[in-house]
Amino acid sequence: MAHLLLVESWVGSMSRLLPRAIRESGHDFTFLTRDLHHYLRSAPEGVAHPLLGARHVITADTNDIEALLPQVERLHAVLGFDGVLTSCDYYLPTAARIAGRLGLPGPGPEAVADACRKDATRRVLADAGVPGPRFAVHEEWADLARAAREIGYPLVVKPVDLCAGMYVRRVDDESELADAVRALADFPVNARGQRRTPSILVEELLDGPEVSVETVSYAGAVQVVGVTDKSIGGAPAFIETGHMFPAALTSADTEAAEQTALAALKALGLVDGVVAHTEIKLTSAGPRVVEVNPRPAGNRITELVRHVTGIDLAAAFVDVALGRAPDLRRTDTGLRSAAIGFLVPDRAGTLEALDGGELQDSPAVLEVQFAEPGKEVKAAGSNNEYLGHVMAGDPDGLGAGDRVESLLTGIRAGLVIR
Repeated sequence: MAHLLLVESWVGSMSRLLPRAIRESGHDFTFLTRDLHHYLRSAPEGVAHPLLGARHVITADTNDIEALLPQVERLHAVLGFDGVLTSCDYYLPTAARIAGRLGLPGPGPEAVADACRKDATRRVLADAGVPGPRFAVHEEWADLARAAREIGYPLVVKPVDLCAGMYVRRVDDESELADAVRALADFPVNARGQRRTPSILVEELLDGPEVSVETVSYAGAVQVVGVTDKSIGGAPAFIETGHMFPAALTSADTEAAEQTALAALKALGLVDGVVAHTEIKLTSAGPRVVEVNPRPAGNRITELVRHVTGIDLAAAFVDVALGRAPDLRRTDTGLRSAAIGFLVPDRAGTLEALDGGELQDSPAVLEVQFAEPGKEVKAAGSNNEYLGHVMAGDPDGLGAGDRVESLLTGIRAGLVIR
């Protein structure tokens, strides 16, 4: 039995999938957090959060890495950790620093830090010749406005250090750019209490569909698990409205996406001990890297992969964090594709009616989860405001996405927000 140090976590599905994967692999973990109530609030009433299944729950200031490192060294001397991991983007660099300090397996801290900063990723990939959009990074308004004119509207504005699509916006002119910059200035601290950098990224708006490439690296070799379709909506925001695995692509497009992702991972140095989720745009000029995430895919993509291939990416994440070869053998699950669709609110108010209970009886449905009436709703501006999801599979081919959309169409018809 191995003992892992879990440093913070998302409160979504990975906060349940990762403890389950640790437990089912025969290991246990210590959970390190600065605010345990952040997780307790996300658990259904009367249900213990899986993170509380840790051998130890320890409170420390996980936002102060220089103070945290000697604290973790002292804990390691007493408790003995075999690996370090986190599912939360904001703490991936912290976990990598801790693993490096303790001499435990994992990717290089610099590589993880570069992948978690969108501006650093852009610079590393550009220097390596990996294709991406034209971009510029600035703090001052005059520099941003000038760079935007040089790149050309429409373009995309991004914070360099947020995730889940927060504050990522399409802008069509200088007035909209100014609005986006002001909005970011009003958000100086992220949801985990970390002070944000004022740098802002402006990028060329890329055409074409978006996909993600799911990979696992071990001992210097990167293995592609598959490519996932991604549906985007909510303009001018870029909200993920659904996914399907595997993507309905030609073999040429699949190969192009995979090779671009592999080139990005190599350029960043993420080739050992990483489960990665690399987002690619298949543009008219060829594949372009959107971003590289050095952790398993969120939004239930890990479960789509498991339903189709039998591969558990959360378990693979645990394995590589321990320096062990991951089990990536495919099994016959009876499904050829699996998809998820999210119910995205387009207006604010109070949720009065939303009924998806009958979907549980559909043979194609794998998961159904919807918010309860009475919930206060705001118009979605990122991937954080979903009202629920439907997941379905197709045993015969790549029809899971269409099945999900058909089911969601009926749900939307009965949705009432006042």
